[in-house]
Order: sequence, then structure tokens, then C-alpha cells
Amino acid sequence: MKIKDGLSLRTVRKRIIMISKIAGIVLIISYIISTRLPIEQDFSFLLWLCFVTLLVLAVDYLMGRFISKPIDKLSRTARKMAQLDFSSPCEIHTNDEFGELSQSLNKMAQNLQQVLSQLQDANFQLEKDVEQEKRLLEERRELVDNLSHEMKTPLGVIRAYAEGLQDEPDEKKRQEYSEVIIAEVERTSRLITTLLDLSALENGAAQLHAERFDFVEFAETVAGRLLIDVPDADYELQYELPEQPVYVEIDKGRMEQVLNNLLVNAKRNVHPGGILNLTLKENNGTLDFCIFNEGTPIPEENLSKIWTKFYRDRNSGYSGSGLGLAIVAQILSMQDLPYGVANRPGGVVFYFSVPAVK
Repeated sequence: MKIKDGLSLRTVRKRIIMISKIAGIVLIISYIISTRLPIEQDFSFLLWLCFVTLLVLAVDYLMGRFISKPIDKLSRTARKMAQLDFSSPCEIHTNDEFGELSQSLNKMAQNLQQVLSQLQDANFQLEKDVEQEKRLLEERRELVDNLSHEMKTPLGVIRAYAEGLQDEPDEKKRQEYSEVIIAEVERTSRLITTLLDLSALENGAAQLHAERFDFVEFAETVAGRLLIDVPDADYELQYELPEQPVYVEIDKGRMEQVLNNLLVNAKRNVHPGGILNLTLKENNGTLDFCIFNEGTPIPEENLSKIWTKFYRDRNSGYSGSGLGLAIVAQILSMQDLPYGVANRPGGVVFYFSVPAVK
């Protein structure tokens, strides 16, 4: 075994020594042979010189194959790896030091690529965390700013009427002042509750819970409570609902908020004596909800703005908090339900779609 290992040419050093020895021996033998040939000395030397040239070329070829080319491949691969380019592994498949170095280099490249990939993932996650933290800070700041802005008016009214209540001797006016104060306190309370609810939805603190229910009966119940059983209603209600049940699987409680806000918005913006049209149609496995109110159209450039917090259309008589439609958009977006608003001849229509289930 030791003799076999000693004769093995698996190392570059042994190959170089072997090539050098063979070249030296061949050179000596060729010289001896050339000097003893029965030819002229000059021609013999010329013949030996040609043979030496061929020998040098052969040695150069063997040295290039065993040393120069592998080193060149290793150099190119190392240069690419230094530039973090691991797309081209080193292709040296020999049983010598160059082959081992090639395998080690490729293994190092795989490990570096894996580490860089992990670092990129960690960096991406860190960027997301930082971005989320910035977004949360911005939302908290926006929440405080919005609360401060929206509460100035009711707090100012409460303070004015409270001061008037202190100096007003008339009991009837005192009662009126008290009712105004109570109404403004309730309005402020609703505003804070609604804004906190919207912030919880936006931040992911509030989770949705899907359940299966008949949306036709659900919409009929909500609409009946908000649009039909209203003693001072000054509009003409029209509706079109499927005769058979249509089941959906979404968050029922949150969808009640959606219907409440859309129906109340339509009711408050309908012209006196105008038409409110509620439509629910099943179309290729999808249930389409529409609520149309006759009234002043929304300027086209403002259609996309009505879903933002605290936006109010100056042409609208709606005097709400400006949060209802923002909550509608947030709830529908969280459930991947398409929604929108459009101007129609004589009024405005709000709509959304829900997938029907068996």
C-alpha cells in the first residue's frame, strides 16, 4: 500500500517532479542518441535541438494542464466570489490539491451564499419591523392629532354651555344647556370609541371571525331597523332582494357595522322626498350589495378620498365624524371584499361584493 501511495501521482508536487525527471531523462537519452547517430555533427545537433523544442512544448502543455489552467479557474472563481457572485462554481474534478481546493472553494461559496441569504432575510425582517414601528408611531401621532382636532369643537361647546349654565337663572334654559352638554359628551364618547375601533382594525389588534349566515335575511333585518322603522323618514325606499337565502362566510358583527354605516350615510345624504334604493343580487357565485341615494353627486376627484379618516364632503349635508366610511373600507379590505362608490344619474351609489357559499 505504501509503495502504491508513493508511486501515486495524485498530488501536484509529485506530478511536477515526475514530469521534470522524465524530461531530464529523455533529454539526456536524446542527446546521447543524437551524438551517436551516423550523421554529421551539425545535423545531429539540429535534430537534437528540434527534439528539445518538442520536449519543451510537451512539458509546457503538461504544466499548463496540471498547474496553469486549474490556477486560472480557481482565480476566476475566487474573483467572482469576492464580488459576491456565486453563480459559477469552480469546475475542477481532479484528485489532487487543486481538486480539493476547488471543492473547498465551492463549499465555502455555498456556505457564504446561505449566510448571505439568511442575512438578507434578517435584514428584510428588520426593515419590516422598523417600518412597522415607524408606522405605529405615525398612527399614534395621527390618532392624537385627530382626537385633538375633533374634540376642540365639542369641548368648546361643553365649556361655553357649562359657563352659561352657571350664570343662567332661567330653569328652562338651564335644562336646555344641560341637554346640549349631555349630547356633546355622548358625541365625543362615540367619536373616541369609533376612532379607537378603527385604529384597532388598522393595527391588527382587532381580529375578524368568519361565520356562515344568510346574508339576505341579515341585510333585510338591518335595513328594516335603519330605513323602514323610522317615524320621520322623508324618502321613498325601494329595494330588491333575492327570494331564496344566500349564504356567506364572513365576520357577521363587522359586516353589520358596514351595513349600518353605508345605510346611515345614504339616509343622511338623500334629498328630501328622494329615493333610497337597496339592491342585493346574486351573480355567478357572488352576492352584490348596492345602496343608491338621490342627492348631490360627489366630485369625481374626491371619490377616492371619502374612504379616508375625517374626510367630509363640503357639498354633503352629512355631519358625522368622518370615520364611518373609513371603517367600512378597513373591514371590507381586511376580508378581501371588493368595494367602491360611483356617481349615478341623480345620486350616488355605494357597493361591495361577497362570495356566496353553499
